[in-house]
Amino acid sequence: MSRVLLISTNRATTPYVVYPLGMAVIAGALTETGHRVEQLDLLAGAAAKERLPRLIKEFKPEFICISLRNIDNVDSLSGEAGWFLEQSRSTVTEIRALTQAPLIIGGPAFSLMPEAILDYLGADYGVIGEGEAALPQLLDDIAAGRPPQTIVKGKTPLAGEKFATPRFQPELLDFYQSRSGIANLQTKRGCPHRCGYCTYPQLEGHTFRRRPAAAVADDIEHLIKTYAIETLFFVDSVFNDDQGHHLEIAEEILRRSLKIRWSAFFRPAGLSVNDLQLMQRSGLFAVESGSDALTDTTLKGLGKGFKLDDIFTTHNICQKLKLPIAHYLIFGGPNETPETLDEGIKNLDRLDNGVIFLFSGLRILPGTRLEKTALKEGVLKAETSLLRPIYYFSPDIDSELMNRELLYACKGRRQRLFPPEEALKRLQIMQRFGFKGLLWDQLLQQS
Repeated sequence: MSRVLLISTNRATTPYVVYPLGMAVIAGALTETGHRVEQLDLLAGAAAKERLPRLIKEFKPEFICISLRNIDNVDSLSGEAGWFLEQSRSTVTEIRALTQAPLIIGGPAFSLMPEAILDYLGADYGVIGEGEAALPQLLDDIAAGRPPQTIVKGKTPLAGEKFATPRFQPELLDFYQSRSGIANLQTKRGCPHRCGYCTYPQLEGHTFRRRPAAAVADDIEHLIKTYAIETLFFVDSVFNDDQGHHLEIAEEILRRSLKIRWSAFFRPAGLSVNDLQLMQRSGLFAVESGSDALTDTTLKGLGKGFKLDDIFTTHNICQKLKLPIAHYLIFGGPNETPETLDEGIKNLDRLDNGVIFLFSGLRILPGTRLEKTALKEGVLKAETSLLRPIYYFSPDIDSELMNRELLYACKGRRQRLFPPEEALKRLQIMQRFGFKGLLWDQLLQQS
Protein backbone atom coordinates (compact mmCIF):
# COMPACT_ATOMS: atom_id res chain seq x y z
CA MET A 1 0.00 0.00 0.00
CA SER A 2 0.97 3.64 -0.46
CA ARG A 3 2.19 6.47 1.73
CA VAL A 4 -0.39 9.26 1.49
CA LEU A 5 -0.06 12.80 2.78
CA LEU A 6 -3.37 14.59 3.37
CA ILE A 7 -3.34 18.39 3.52
CA SER A 8 -6.18 20.62 4.66
CA THR A 9 -5.87 24.09 3.14
CA ASN A 10 -8.85 25.69 4.90
CA ARG A 11 -8.02 29.21 6.14
CA ALA A 12 -11.54 30.29 7.16
CA THR A 13 -11.86 31.27 10.82
CA THR A 14 -15.39 32.76 10.94
CA PRO A 15 -17.15 32.50 13.30
CA TYR A 16 -14.55 30.15 14.84
CA VAL A 17 -11.90 27.71 13.66
CA VAL A 18 -13.27 24.33 12.61
CA TYR A 19 -11.49 20.97 12.83
CA PRO A 20 -10.88 19.53 9.32
CA LEU A 21 -13.32 16.65 9.74
CA GLY A 22 -13.34 15.75 6.04
CA MET A 23 -9.60 15.10 6.14
CA ALA A 24 -10.02 12.96 9.26
CA VAL A 25 -12.75 10.89 7.55
CA ILE A 26 -10.55 10.28 4.49
CA ALA A 27 -7.64 9.39 6.77
CA GLY A 28 -9.87 6.82 8.44
CA ALA A 29 -10.95 5.33 5.11
CA LEU A 30 -7.38 5.13 3.77
CA THR A 31 -6.08 3.59 6.98
CA GLU A 32 -8.81 0.95 6.86
CA THR A 33 -7.67 -0.01 3.34
CA GLY A 34 -4.05 -0.41 4.43
CA HIS A 35 -2.47 2.89 3.40
CA ARG A 36 -0.01 4.77 5.58
CA VAL A 37 -1.37 8.25 6.21
CA GLU A 38 -0.04 11.55 7.55
CA GLN A 39 -2.26 14.60 8.03
CA LEU A 40 -1.25 18.26 7.84
CA ASP A 41 -3.58 21.16 8.61
CA LEU A 42 -2.25 24.48 7.32
CA LEU A 43 -4.52 26.39 9.68
CA ALA A 44 -3.06 24.77 12.78
CA GLY A 45 -0.53 27.38 13.83
CA ALA A 46 2.38 29.15 12.17
CA ALA A 47 4.57 26.05 12.41
CA ALA A 48 2.22 24.02 10.19
CA LYS A 49 3.39 25.64 6.96
CA GLU A 50 7.02 25.25 8.03
CA ARG A 51 6.38 21.57 8.70
CA LEU A 52 5.37 20.86 5.09
CA PRO A 53 8.86 20.51 3.53
CA ARG A 54 10.13 18.51 6.51
CA LEU A 55 7.16 16.17 6.36
CA ILE A 56 7.61 15.58 2.63
CA LYS A 57 11.31 14.89 3.13
CA GLU A 58 10.85 12.48 6.02
CA PHE A 59 7.57 10.75 5.09
CA LYS A 60 8.32 10.59 1.35
CA PRO A 61 4.66 10.48 0.31
CA GLU A 62 3.78 8.61 -2.86
CA PHE A 63 0.57 10.64 -3.16
CA ILE A 64 -0.44 14.04 -1.83
CA CYS A 65 -4.13 14.80 -1.43
CA ILE A 66 -5.26 18.39 -0.89
CA SER A 67 -8.65 19.18 0.62
CA LEU A 68 -10.48 22.38 -0.35
CA ARG A 69 -13.26 23.32 2.06
CA ASN A 70 -14.14 26.76 0.68
CA ILE A 71 -13.53 28.67 -2.53
CA ASP A 72 -14.10 31.97 -0.73
CA ASN A 73 -15.72 33.42 2.38
CA VAL A 74 -19.09 34.19 0.66
CA ASP A 75 -18.87 37.79 1.91
CA SER A 76 -19.68 40.29 -0.85
CA LEU A 77 -17.92 43.07 1.07
CA SER A 78 -14.52 41.39 1.51
CA GLY A 79 -13.16 41.76 -2.04
CA GLU A 80 -10.12 39.77 -3.17
CA ALA A 81 -9.11 39.06 0.44
CA GLY A 82 -12.06 36.68 0.68
CA TRP A 83 -10.91 34.45 -2.21
CA PHE A 84 -8.92 31.40 -1.04
CA LEU A 85 -7.82 29.60 -4.22
CA GLU A 86 -4.73 31.73 -4.76
CA GLN A 87 -3.34 30.54 -1.42
CA SER A 88 -4.12 26.96 -2.43
CA ARG A 89 -2.29 27.43 -5.73
CA SER A 90 0.74 28.74 -3.84
CA THR A 91 0.66 25.57 -1.74
CA VAL A 92 0.56 23.43 -4.91
CA THR A 93 3.52 25.37 -6.33
CA GLU A 94 5.51 24.80 -3.14
CA ILE A 95 4.73 21.08 -3.17
CA ARG A 96 5.74 20.77 -6.82
CA ALA A 97 9.18 22.14 -5.91
CA LEU A 98 9.58 19.50 -3.18
CA THR A 99 8.28 16.29 -4.76
CA GLN A 100 7.07 14.65 -7.95
CA ALA A 101 4.33 12.73 -6.14
CA PRO A 102 0.95 12.98 -7.90
CA LEU A 103 -1.30 15.71 -6.50
CA ILE A 104 -4.98 14.92 -5.97
CA ILE A 105 -7.58 17.57 -5.14
CA GLY A 106 -10.82 16.92 -3.26
CA GLY A 107 -13.19 18.48 -0.77
CA PRO A 108 -16.54 20.25 -1.07
CA ALA A 109 -15.15 23.35 -2.77
CA PHE A 110 -13.47 21.26 -5.47
CA SER A 111 -16.69 19.37 -6.18
CA LEU A 112 -18.47 22.61 -7.08
CA MET A 113 -16.24 23.44 -10.06
CA PRO A 114 -13.86 20.50 -10.51
CA GLU A 115 -12.55 21.14 -14.01
CA ALA A 116 -11.95 24.85 -13.47
CA ILE A 117 -10.30 24.37 -10.07
CA LEU A 118 -8.10 21.49 -11.23
CA ASP A 119 -6.93 23.62 -14.14
CA TYR A 120 -6.33 26.69 -11.96
CA LEU A 121 -4.37 24.80 -9.30
CA GLY A 122 -2.40 22.71 -11.76
CA ALA A 123 -2.91 19.42 -9.91
CA ASP A 124 -2.94 15.95 -11.49
CA TYR A 125 -6.22 14.38 -10.38
CA GLY A 126 -9.44 15.28 -8.60
CA VAL A 127 -12.12 13.47 -6.61
CA ILE A 128 -15.72 14.71 -6.73
CA GLY A 129 -17.95 14.14 -3.73
CA GLU A 130 -17.36 11.44 -1.13
CA GLY A 131 -13.82 10.15 -1.15
CA GLU A 132 -14.01 7.15 1.19
CA ALA A 133 -14.37 4.67 -1.68
CA ALA A 134 -13.36 6.77 -4.70
CA LEU A 135 -9.94 7.86 -3.42
CA PRO A 136 -8.59 4.39 -2.45
CA GLN A 137 -9.72 3.11 -5.86
CA LEU A 138 -7.97 6.01 -7.60
CA LEU A 139 -4.74 5.35 -5.70
CA ASP A 140 -4.91 1.64 -6.56
CA ASP A 141 -5.45 2.41 -10.26
CA ILE A 142 -2.51 4.82 -10.43
CA ALA A 143 -0.21 2.48 -8.50
CA ALA A 144 -1.17 -0.47 -10.75
CA GLY A 145 -0.53 1.52 -13.92
CA ARG A 146 -4.19 1.56 -14.94
CA PRO A 147 -4.64 5.03 -16.40
CA PRO A 148 -7.56 6.58 -14.51
CA GLN A 149 -9.73 9.47 -15.50
CA THR A 150 -8.34 12.83 -14.42
CA ILE A 151 -11.45 13.50 -12.32
CA VAL A 152 -13.23 10.63 -10.61
CA LYS A 153 -16.41 10.28 -8.58
CA GLY A 154 -17.81 7.57 -6.35
CA LYS A 155 -20.24 5.32 -8.18
CA THR A 156 -23.01 5.41 -5.58
CA PRO A 157 -23.56 7.51 -2.45
CA LEU A 158 -22.56 5.70 0.71
CA ALA A 159 -25.25 4.56 3.11
CA GLY A 160 -25.02 6.14 6.55
CA GLU A 161 -23.66 2.99 8.19
CA LYS A 162 -20.84 2.91 5.61
CA PHE A 163 -19.40 6.35 6.46
CA ALA A 164 -15.78 6.06 7.52
CA THR A 165 -14.94 6.72 11.15
CA PRO A 166 -12.83 9.88 11.47
CA ARG A 167 -9.18 9.37 12.35
CA PHE A 168 -8.49 12.30 14.63
CA GLN A 169 -4.99 13.63 15.15
CA PRO A 170 -4.28 14.30 18.86
CA GLU A 171 -2.09 17.34 18.14
CA LEU A 172 -4.75 18.84 15.87
CA LEU A 173 -7.44 18.25 18.47
CA ASP A 174 -5.17 19.98 20.99
CA PHE A 175 -4.82 22.98 18.66
CA TYR A 176 -8.56 23.33 18.08
CA GLN A 177 -9.31 22.77 21.75
CA SER A 178 -6.91 25.60 22.62
CA ARG A 179 -8.48 27.91 20.02
CA SER A 180 -12.18 27.10 19.98
CA GLY A 181 -12.68 24.33 22.51
CA ILE A 182 -14.95 22.57 19.98
CA ALA A 183 -14.63 19.24 18.16
CA ASN A 184 -16.81 18.24 15.18
CA LEU A 185 -18.87 15.23 14.14
CA GLN A 186 -21.30 14.50 11.31
CA THR A 187 -24.54 12.58 11.86
CA LYS A 188 -25.89 12.59 8.32
CA ARG A 189 -25.16 13.68 4.76
CA GLY A 190 -27.36 15.13 2.06
CA CYS A 191 -30.26 17.56 2.21
CA PRO A 192 -33.82 17.27 0.86
CA HIS A 193 -34.54 20.99 1.14
CA ARG A 194 -34.48 23.27 -1.88
CA CYS A 195 -32.81 26.50 -0.85
CA GLY A 196 -32.14 28.38 -4.08
CA TYR A 197 -28.49 29.22 -3.40
CA CYS A 198 -27.35 26.07 -1.61
CA THR A 199 -24.98 23.41 -2.96
CA TYR A 200 -25.43 20.72 -0.27
CA PRO A 201 -27.91 18.66 -2.35
CA GLN A 202 -25.57 18.52 -5.36
CA LEU A 203 -22.58 17.76 -3.13
CA GLU A 204 -24.18 15.16 -0.86
CA GLY A 205 -27.47 14.22 -2.52
CA HIS A 206 -31.13 15.23 -2.22
CA THR A 207 -31.99 12.87 0.62
CA PHE A 208 -30.65 12.48 4.13
CA ARG A 209 -28.30 9.54 4.62
CA ARG A 210 -28.22 9.05 8.37
CA ARG A 211 -25.57 7.41 10.50
CA PRO A 212 -27.02 5.07 13.13
CA ALA A 213 -27.48 6.96 16.39
CA ALA A 214 -25.44 4.30 18.18
CA ALA A 215 -22.47 4.90 15.83
CA VAL A 216 -22.64 8.65 16.45
CA ALA A 217 -22.73 8.03 20.19
CA ASP A 218 -19.75 5.66 19.86
CA ASP A 219 -17.74 8.49 18.32
CA ILE A 220 -18.84 10.91 21.02
CA GLU A 221 -17.87 8.43 23.72
CA HIS A 222 -14.48 7.90 22.06
CA LEU A 223 -13.82 11.65 21.93
CA ILE A 224 -14.75 12.05 25.58
CA LYS A 225 -12.76 9.10 26.90
CA THR A 226 -9.70 9.38 24.65
CA TYR A 227 -9.34 13.14 24.20
CA ALA A 228 -11.38 14.60 27.10
CA ILE A 229 -13.60 16.50 24.63
CA GLU A 230 -16.30 18.51 26.37
CA THR A 231 -17.96 20.42 23.50
CA LEU A 232 -19.12 19.29 20.03
CA PHE A 233 -20.63 20.86 16.96
CA PHE A 234 -22.57 18.61 14.59
CA VAL A 235 -21.64 19.77 11.08
CA ASP A 236 -24.67 18.37 9.20
CA SER A 237 -26.23 20.57 6.54
CA VAL A 238 -29.27 20.62 8.86
CA PHE A 239 -29.36 18.77 12.17
CA ASN A 240 -33.12 18.35 12.60
CA ASP A 241 -35.15 16.27 10.16
CA ASP A 242 -38.69 14.98 9.75
CA GLN A 243 -37.69 11.42 10.70
CA GLY A 244 -36.58 12.40 14.22
CA HIS A 245 -32.98 11.23 13.75
CA HIS A 246 -31.81 14.23 15.79
CA LEU A 247 -34.01 13.11 18.67
CA GLU A 248 -32.65 9.55 18.47
CA ILE A 249 -29.15 10.93 18.91
CA ALA A 250 -30.22 13.00 21.90
CA GLU A 251 -31.89 9.94 23.44
CA GLU A 252 -28.77 7.81 22.88
CA ILE A 253 -26.58 10.44 24.54
CA LEU A 254 -28.92 10.42 27.54
CA ARG A 255 -29.15 6.62 27.63
CA ARG A 256 -25.37 6.37 27.90
CA SER A 257 -25.14 9.31 30.32
CA LEU A 258 -22.55 11.00 28.09
CA LYS A 259 -21.41 14.32 29.50
CA ILE A 260 -21.12 16.52 26.42
CA ARG A 261 -22.14 20.04 25.46
CA TRP A 262 -23.19 20.30 21.85
CA SER A 263 -24.61 22.61 19.21
CA ALA A 264 -25.67 22.32 15.57
CA PHE A 265 -27.19 24.15 12.61
CA PHE A 266 -30.99 23.92 12.68
CA ARG A 267 -33.85 24.54 10.28
CA PRO A 268 -36.21 26.82 12.23
CA ALA A 269 -39.36 24.82 11.50
CA GLY A 270 -41.04 21.85 13.13
CA LEU A 271 -39.19 22.21 16.43
CA SER A 272 -41.46 21.76 19.44
CA VAL A 273 -40.86 22.68 23.06
CA ASN A 274 -40.58 18.99 23.91
CA ASP A 275 -38.02 18.39 21.14
CA LEU A 276 -35.79 21.23 22.27
CA GLN A 277 -36.15 20.26 25.93
CA LEU A 278 -35.06 16.71 25.13
CA MET A 279 -32.03 17.95 23.20
CA GLN A 280 -31.25 20.47 25.93
CA ARG A 281 -31.20 17.67 28.52
CA SER A 282 -28.76 15.75 26.30
CA GLY A 283 -26.35 18.70 26.19
CA LEU A 284 -27.65 21.15 23.57
CA PHE A 285 -26.43 24.53 24.78
CA ALA A 286 -27.03 26.82 21.77
CA VAL A 287 -28.95 26.81 18.48
CA GLU A 288 -27.64 28.12 15.14
CA SER A 289 -30.63 28.84 12.91
CA GLY A 290 -30.64 28.99 9.11
CA SER A 291 -33.41 31.57 9.15
CA ASP A 292 -32.08 33.42 6.08
CA ALA A 293 -34.80 36.09 5.71
CA LEU A 294 -37.39 37.97 7.74
CA THR A 295 -40.30 38.31 5.32
CA ASP A 296 -42.43 35.62 3.75
CA THR A 297 -41.74 37.16 0.34
CA THR A 298 -37.97 36.84 0.60
CA LEU A 299 -38.17 33.43 2.27
CA LYS A 300 -40.09 32.25 -0.79
CA GLY A 301 -37.51 33.87 -3.07
CA LEU A 302 -34.77 31.90 -1.33
CA GLY A 303 -36.78 28.68 -1.57
CA LYS A 304 -36.71 28.09 2.18
CA GLY A 305 -39.93 26.09 2.45
CA PHE A 306 -40.98 27.54 5.81
CA LYS A 307 -42.74 30.70 6.96
CA LEU A 308 -41.77 33.76 8.94
CA ASP A 309 -43.94 32.56 11.84
CA ASP A 310 -41.81 29.39 12.04
CA ILE A 311 -38.73 31.52 12.71
CA PHE A 312 -40.44 33.51 15.44
CA THR A 313 -41.92 30.37 17.01
CA THR A 314 -38.51 28.69 17.18
CA HIS A 315 -36.94 31.87 18.54
CA ASN A 316 -39.58 32.25 21.24
CA ILE A 317 -39.25 28.63 22.35
CA CYS A 318 -35.49 29.12 22.71
CA GLN A 319 -36.15 32.25 24.74
CA LYS A 320 -38.54 30.34 27.00
CA LEU A 321 -35.94 27.62 27.56
CA LYS A 322 -33.13 30.17 28.01
CA LEU A 323 -31.40 28.52 25.06
CA PRO A 324 -29.09 30.93 23.18
CA ILE A 325 -29.97 31.23 19.50
CA ALA A 326 -28.18 32.83 16.54
CA HIS A 327 -29.93 33.63 13.27
CA TYR A 328 -28.09 33.81 9.94
CA LEU A 329 -29.84 36.29 7.63
CA ILE A 330 -29.27 37.26 4.00
CA PHE A 331 -30.49 40.55 2.58
CA GLY A 332 -30.61 41.39 -1.12
CA GLY A 333 -31.59 37.99 -2.50
CA PRO A 334 -34.41 37.10 -4.92
CA ASN A 335 -37.68 38.97 -4.29
CA GLU A 336 -35.95 41.63 -2.19
CA THR A 337 -37.49 45.08 -2.71
CA PRO A 338 -37.32 48.34 -0.75
CA GLU A 339 -40.54 47.23 0.97
CA THR A 340 -39.24 43.81 2.02
CA LEU A 341 -35.96 45.38 3.12
CA ASP A 342 -37.86 47.77 5.38
CA GLU A 343 -40.03 44.94 6.73
CA GLY A 344 -37.04 42.66 7.29
CA ILE A 345 -35.10 45.31 9.20
CA LYS A 346 -38.13 46.07 11.40
CA ASN A 347 -38.50 42.36 12.15
CA LEU A 348 -34.98 42.25 13.58
CA ASP A 349 -36.54 43.63 16.75
CA ARG A 350 -38.68 40.48 17.02
CA LEU A 351 -35.44 38.48 17.39
CA ASP A 352 -34.39 40.46 20.44
CA ASN A 353 -32.14 38.55 22.87
CA GLY A 354 -30.74 36.52 19.99
CA VAL A 355 -27.51 37.01 18.04
CA ILE A 356 -27.93 37.93 14.38
CA PHE A 357 -25.31 37.43 11.65
CA LEU A 358 -26.23 39.53 8.61
CA PHE A 359 -24.98 39.03 5.05
CA SER A 360 -25.35 41.21 1.98
CA GLY A 361 -26.03 39.46 -1.31
CA LEU A 362 -25.62 35.82 -2.30
CA ARG A 363 -22.57 34.09 -3.79
CA ILE A 364 -23.67 32.55 -7.10
CA LEU A 365 -22.53 28.95 -7.46
CA PRO A 366 -22.95 26.65 -10.47
CA GLY A 367 -25.85 24.21 -10.55
CA THR A 368 -28.02 26.19 -8.15
CA ARG A 369 -31.43 27.69 -8.80
CA LEU A 370 -29.87 31.06 -7.97
CA GLU A 371 -27.58 30.68 -10.99
CA LYS A 372 -30.63 30.13 -13.20
CA THR A 373 -32.32 33.19 -11.69
CA ALA A 374 -29.22 35.31 -12.28
CA LEU A 375 -29.02 34.16 -15.91
CA LYS A 376 -32.72 34.82 -16.48
CA GLU A 377 -32.52 38.31 -14.98
CA GLY A 378 -29.32 39.17 -16.87
CA VAL A 379 -27.29 39.49 -13.66
CA LEU A 380 -25.02 36.76 -15.03
CA LYS A 381 -23.95 35.83 -18.56
CA ALA A 382 -23.76 32.18 -19.59
CA GLU A 383 -20.07 32.42 -20.48
CA THR A 384 -19.06 34.03 -17.17
CA SER A 385 -16.77 31.96 -14.96
CA LEU A 386 -17.86 31.61 -11.36
CA LEU A 387 -14.41 30.63 -10.12
CA ARG A 388 -13.98 34.09 -8.65
CA PRO A 389 -16.92 35.28 -6.56
CA ILE A 390 -19.88 36.91 -8.27
CA TYR A 391 -22.73 38.00 -6.02
CA TYR A 392 -26.42 38.20 -6.71
CA PHE A 393 -28.41 41.24 -5.66
CA SER A 394 -32.06 41.67 -6.48
CA PRO A 395 -32.42 44.08 -9.43
CA ASP A 396 -35.16 45.81 -7.42
CA ILE A 397 -32.82 47.20 -4.76
CA ASP A 398 -29.81 49.50 -4.52
CA SER A 399 -27.20 47.33 -2.78
CA GLU A 400 -25.15 50.27 -1.49
CA LEU A 401 -28.21 51.90 0.03
CA MET A 402 -29.21 48.54 1.50
CA ASN A 403 -25.80 48.11 3.13
CA ARG A 404 -26.05 51.56 4.69
CA GLU A 405 -29.46 50.71 6.09
CA LEU A 406 -28.15 47.44 7.52
CA LEU A 407 -25.21 49.24 9.13
CA TYR A 408 -27.59 51.73 10.70
CA ALA A 409 -29.84 48.93 11.96
CA CYS A 410 -26.83 47.32 13.67
CA LYS A 411 -25.39 50.52 15.16
CA GLY A 412 -25.11 50.20 18.92
CA ARG A 413 -26.52 46.65 18.84
CA ARG A 414 -23.69 44.34 19.91
CA GLN A 415 -25.82 41.27 19.15
CA ARG A 416 -26.23 42.26 15.47
CA LEU A 417 -23.09 41.43 13.51
CA PHE A 418 -22.58 43.27 10.21
CA PRO A 419 -20.56 43.42 8.06
CA PRO A 420 -19.17 39.88 8.42
CA GLU A 421 -15.60 41.21 8.67
CA GLU A 422 -16.63 43.29 11.68
CA ALA A 423 -18.12 40.18 13.26
CA LEU A 424 -14.83 38.35 12.73
CA LYS A 425 -12.87 41.13 14.42
CA ARG A 426 -15.14 41.14 17.45
CA LEU A 427 -14.98 37.38 17.85
CA GLN A 428 -11.19 37.39 17.46
CA ILE A 429 -10.93 39.96 20.24
CA MET A 430 -12.90 37.61 22.48
CA GLN A 431 -10.50 34.79 21.56
CA ARG A 432 -7.51 36.93 22.51
CA PHE A 433 -9.08 37.47 25.91
CA GLY A 434 -9.26 33.71 26.39
CA PHE A 435 -12.89 33.05 25.46
CA LYS A 436 -13.62 29.71 23.78
CA GLY A 437 -16.59 27.99 22.23
CA LEU A 438 -19.09 29.38 19.76
CA LEU A 439 -18.27 32.86 21.12
CA TRP A 440 -21.48 34.42 19.80
CA ASP A 441 -23.48 32.91 22.68
CA GLN A 442 -21.28 34.82 25.10
CA LEU A 443 -22.35 38.10 23.50
CA LEU A 444 -25.72 37.43 25.08
CA GLN A 445 -24.18 36.97 28.50
CA GLN A 446 -22.24 40.23 28.20
CA SER A 447 -25.31 42.31 27.30
